[in-house]
Parts: sequence; C-alpha cells; structure tokens
Amino acid sequence: MVSNRSNDVLKGILEKIELPDGAYEKAEKRYEDIGKWLHREESSCLEYDPLVFSQGSFRLGTAIKPDADEEYDLDMGCNLRQGLSKGDITQEQLKNHVGSELELYRKARGIKEELSEKKRCWRLEYADGLSFHMDIVPCIPESEIFRGVLKKRMVENSRFDDALAQNVSELAVSITDNTDPGYKSMTDDWRISNPEGYARWFEMRMKTAQSIINEREMSFKASIDSLPYYQWKTPLQQAIQLLKRHRDTMFKDNEDSKPISVIITTLAAKAYNGETDLASALINILSRMDDYINGAVPLVPNPVNPAEDFADKWYDEDSAKHKLQQNFYKWLYQARADFKALCTKDNSRLVVEAADRGLDISLDATSVALALGLSAAVIVPTKEIHASDPKPWFEQ
Repeated sequence: MVSNRSNDVLKGILEKIELPDGAYEKAEKRYEDIGKWLHREESSCLEYDPLVFSQGSFRLGTAIKPDADEEYDLDMGCNLRQGLSKGDITQEQLKNHVGSELELYRKARGIKEELSEKKRCWRLEYADGLSFHMDIVPCIPESEIFRGVLKKRMVENSRFDDALAQNVSELAVSITDNTDPGYKSMTDDWRISNPEGYARWFEMRMKTAQSIINEREMSFKASIDSLPYYQWKTPLQQAIQLLKRHRDTMFKDNEDSKPISVIITTLAAKAYNGETDLASALINILSRMDDYINGAVPLVPNPVNPAEDFADKWYDEDSAKHKLQQNFYKWLYQARADFKALCTKDNSRLVVEAADRGLDISLDATSVALALGLSAAVIVPTKEIHASDPKPWFEQ
C-alpha cells in the first residue's frame, strides 16, 4: 500500500471533481421519468415494453464534474424489449418511432431546446438547476443467433466462464446508426451494443477488491449488489475519475485528439489488480494499462464483444489528422509523471504544481504539507502557477 498521506492528497483532489450531492439521483429521476412517459396508456411504444436505462459513466459511477460552462452528459438506452425484431423494422423506423415519443415528452415537460438527432441517438437538452443533455439510443434485443456468436467470442477471447458469457450475451442489443449503409433497409446487419453487459464486466473487475466490497456492505448495512455503482466508490472507479480529469485538462484545447473514456475505462479495469487504496490502484493501473493494448487489430477489444475495437479510430483514415494513438501514449506518459509527483511524500511544491498542471486543481501548499506530515519549517516555497500557463506536454 502507498502511504496513507498520499491517499489523503488524492482523495482531497477527488472531492473537487466529484459530482455534487444529488446529481446521480437527479439523473436517475430523469431517465425514470422518460420511462414512465413511454409506459403511459397513450404511448405508441407501450406495446413493445420499453426500458429506459443509463449507460456510460453515470452507469459505472465514474462521472466527473464538467467545467462551469459545460453540461452533464447522460447517456441512456431505450430498449423496445418485446414484439420487434430486425425482420420487422428498419433502423430508421425504430429511431423515428422513439423520436416521435421523445418529441411529445419534450413538449409535455416544457423543454425549450429542440430535440436533435445525432448519429446513433436523440439528444434532449434538460435545464432545471442542473443542466444535462441526455443522449437516448433506440435499440431492440439482439437476435438469438448473434447472442450465441457473442457468447462464443467472450469465452474464447475474453476468457469469460460459460455462465458469465451466457448472462452477458443475453443483455446485447441492436442499435440505430444513421451512417450505416443499411439504415433505411430491412436487414440483419445492425450495430451490436451491450452497455449493461459491459457494466456487469466492470462490476466483476471492481469486485477483485473484496475487502473494499465488504467494507461498503458494512457501511451501508446492505448487499453491495443492491446499491447503484456510484455508491460503491472503489479504488478502480476513483482512479478512472482522476485519469479522466487529467485527460480533460491535457486536451482542453484539443478535444478531437483526446483519448476516449471507454478506452481509458477498459484498460484501467483490465490493469486493476484489486488494490484496496486509491494511490496504489492508480500507480498500478498507469504502469500496466498499455500492456492490454494488442499488437494487432482489435487493439482495444470490447470485453463483451471482442470483435469490436474501441480503438478503431486510431487507424481510421478520416481520423488520422488527430493522431489518436500517438496522443494516447503522450497522455499516458504525462499522466505517469504527474501522478508520480502527486504521490510525492516529502515535497509539497511538487504536489501543488502537479495538481495544477495535470488536473487544473489549485491546492494550498501549507495544507498539502500538513497532510503529508511535513512541518512548516520544511515546506518548500512554490511560485504561483496558473492553469493558463504553458504546459510542457506536447506541441499541438
């Protein structure tokens, strides 16, 4: 275990980037409200047993506070679970069917911003004290044939046991994508997604820290499985939050070139080895996460669909100008340096500078020194640093 004092510093930083009290609960109420709307008696989706569910960072408990001028990003799925198959409906028809209900919802709830169509989803802009945009992906259950293919891939490539692969494959869905050649046609060739299956895999990785799970169960006096992931607060989740903040800071003026969250999350979860404290988890993850990048395509396979490559844009011609693979490794190199400095035990100046440079977080040198157990006499003076100062990362 790394020094408790280093953990205290990291957790102090984490408090500054955590979502405010009630944000997860408010997000949950919002997607539940859409679910109730789709289940009302007049709903054109009612007969298909719609399920609205969260996915992405809110589902995994790894969301971080956006900048003051940015909105919270809530990713959701809308699964029409009964009575529809790829032989009954096109992607376009499904998307428009769900979209028409969301437009009625927008008007009924007095949402001023127009419903907007994105590549795979509909976007609702919701502002009532906590500004969210909600991206809702229409989907239907994946066919039995393709679920069998997914199960086989997970057993052979992700080394899932048969029971886990079966459980996860049952959660797979087919999603809409208006860039697909068959978007307007009746075809079996839809994009496969499995956000809930991914969450189950992520849960399995979190549970490698069994002592942490036991501690949370004692704290809540309930089984951890009954709690939403954001209440688990495992070192894996916290490490990912810090890594995402570092990524956002480093690429603040170069958004198109930053490593995407699902790559950071997947590699971190694979590298996590059940460490029970945040600093140890972070150092281990940073030292090992690139070990899980394959030497050939797929470079970063989706664990619940190993044929899918989360890093496919690294070698996509249209994305070549963003140098995504090169920038991932530049970010990883800088993250290793900055978090090494943040875990320094005897120099408050290094900690303060690393927090500002790497995370755009202002720390008080005296408070850091006290947290590290340093006496006032050995606090190293530091020059004033501003987030706008040049950062020695790389030329963009």
